[in-house]
Amino acid sequence: MATTLVIAAAPVRLPSGPAFPPGRHGFGGTPPIRAILQQDEDCTKPSTTVAEAKPWTRSALGLTRSWRLSRGAGVLVAVVDTGVDGSTPAPADQVDAVGAASKDCVGHGSFAAGLIAAAPQPGTGVVGIAPAARVLSVSLDARDALTEAVAYATEHDALVVAPAAPDIAPSESGSSRPDPTAWPYFLAFIPQVLFVADYGPQGGRPEGAPQPFAPDLAAPGDSVVSVGPGGEGHFIGSGSSLAAANVAGAAALVRARSPELSAGQTVDRLEHSAYPSDVPRLDLYVALSSVGGADRATAPRGASAQVELPEPHSQVPRTRAVAIAASAGIFLAPLVAAMVVVPRGRARSWRSAGR
Repeated sequence: MATTLVIAAAPVRLPSGPAFPPGRHGFGGTPPIRAILQQDEDCTKPSTTVAEAKPWTRSALGLTRSWRLSRGAGVLVAVVDTGVDGSTPAPADQVDAVGAASKDCVGHGSFAAGLIAAAPQPGTGVVGIAPAARVLSVSLDARDALTEAVAYATEHDALVVAPAAPDIAPSESGSSRPDPTAWPYFLAFIPQVLFVADYGPQGGRPEGAPQPFAPDLAAPGDSVVSVGPGGEGHFIGSGSSLAAANVAGAAALVRARSPELSAGQTVDRLEHSAYPSDVPRLDLYVALSSVGGADRATAPRGASAQVELPEPHSQVPRTRAVAIAASAGIFLAPLVAAMVVVPRGRARSWRSAGR
């Protein structure tokens, strides 16, 4: 079973802040999602705002035509975050959890899981990139344990995605401030990780956003809308961790459509098909319709991708998805065990994966 591991809130620390200024994102009244709570704060309350319109990310990612090729069936996405609330309607039937990760007092993990795999709901245009994928909710805060989990995952052909910059806290004036304590939590020393930077509806990043650390790819991550803990309402958020969630969803679509690709080849596909920019931007449809898959360690960076234009409503993705789903239980158990019980601090011999 193809697996993608997205490291969302675990490597970042986001101070709480007030709501986004009205009119900045087109979803007035939508409450902001948090990554952590202050000691005197209660758990995040369910949102009472339902976003009826389609978020800008649907057109930016080309989801309508991309879903003709793949919806992520048979792929497992492990979300290392604050947990995923099992009572959230949109992704509820698609989520498994390890221990306490079935609860989400903060809400950030539920938000990220919704970006990846939220199912369509009546009365709203909010839906995940890979609505047929499954989500595994995991909570790991200790750096050593997280590093060990990433090591095990990459050794077993799991694609690992992480944010390339700390998330930011919005202020009442519309400016944003990074949390300086976030940097020590970053996984920048691990060459196997795909690092993702964020951008917003206007193509740029928020004012005051910290510079990303050596990003491999950029994806929508600012003023993005998703589900949250409890209820049927929606939240809005910004940050590289949310862009990483969107790339994880994109990787799920690619791995479902092309299960013969290794994790490294999938990264190559995402990078080589990306739209040229200072930081290459995710081009999901081109990634899905490309053919071939040179290994990440040998493929020349910047090589042009060949594009295959399938017939409308092709049955090929559906047939492959069934074959992948049949092996769903094979990979889950060892990955969960590694994330939870792998001894901390055990020295490993890291090998570069072509970076």
